[in-house]
Amino acid sequence: MNLSGVLFFPVTPFDAAGGLAEEVLAEHIRQGMEHGPGGVFAACGTGEFSALSEAEHERAVRVAAEVVAGRVPLFAGAGGPLGTALRQARAARDAGADGLLLMPPYLAQGPGHGFRAYVEAIAAELPVIVYQRGSVVLEPETVVELAGLPGVIGLKDGLGDIDRMQRTVLAVREAYPDFLFFNGLPTAELTMPAYRGIGVELYSSAVFAFAPEIAKAYLGGDERLLTEFYAPLVRLRAKVPGYAVALVKAGVRLRGLDAGPVRPPLVDVTGEHLAELEALIKSGLELVAS
Repeated sequence: MNLSGVLFFPVTPFDAAGGLAEEVLAEHIRQGMEHGPGGVFAACGTGEFSALSEAEHERAVRVAAEVVAGRVPLFAGAGGPLGTALRQARAARDAGADGLLLMPPYLAQGPGHGFRAYVEAIAAELPVIVYQRGSVVLEPETVVELAGLPGVIGLKDGLGDIDRMQRTVLAVREAYPDFLFFNGLPTAELTMPAYRGIGVELYSSAVFAFAPEIAKAYLGGDERLLTEFYAPLVRLRAKVPGYAVALVKAGVRLRGLDAGPVRPPLVDVTGEHLAELEALIKSGLELVAS
């Protein structure tokens, strides 16, 4: 599957009554598509995957599929209990998704061959990118086994263990040279110099959701943004747990699209932090324009 450039992880907008705001979601994705993402990942982490009902998840993916219309690959989040993940996978397939970003199965943990069986069952529905984060911490030989399963096409790393990832990349590419690797850390641009050093070029850009101009400028080589935009953004993100998502949604609102609040247990950005974010976006856009 051809994935390149900036990968777009849209937020999931909610309306005043707390429900899925489908028209806003469609507009959000339309605006993002104008900036040429290499792929769209709907109802994933930035899209508050864990806060969506199965019906909302299916509708969010369907809206995304209608807007994307096959122009770039479309992935949907799936995960949690096996039965839930399978229903999400089938609904996403029927809605028009091309693949899945497979989240961890959360509290249920088993040995390596148990996780392999979990992945194999879901990959039978749609191509899968396994997300290594939380309870999913994989040894290189385990990733080699997963890469050999039909339908498993990539690994997204949310741990940030560069030593482990280097060993994993070397082991997997020896057997499966076309297997995909992604930097999945929050505000991934800040750590991309390290990931590029071990051969990982793909990454998820949360910033693209609210400031695609900045995300594209960084991809184009403007490394001034690391010091003057991304590093301050990471410091702001670290102030409150869950801000990796809440700041993105606040950024979408600041750019003129009413995406609504985040859902519990996440909390919305405080007024003080919102002002910091607004100033950061303004300075980042000025830097891009200079």
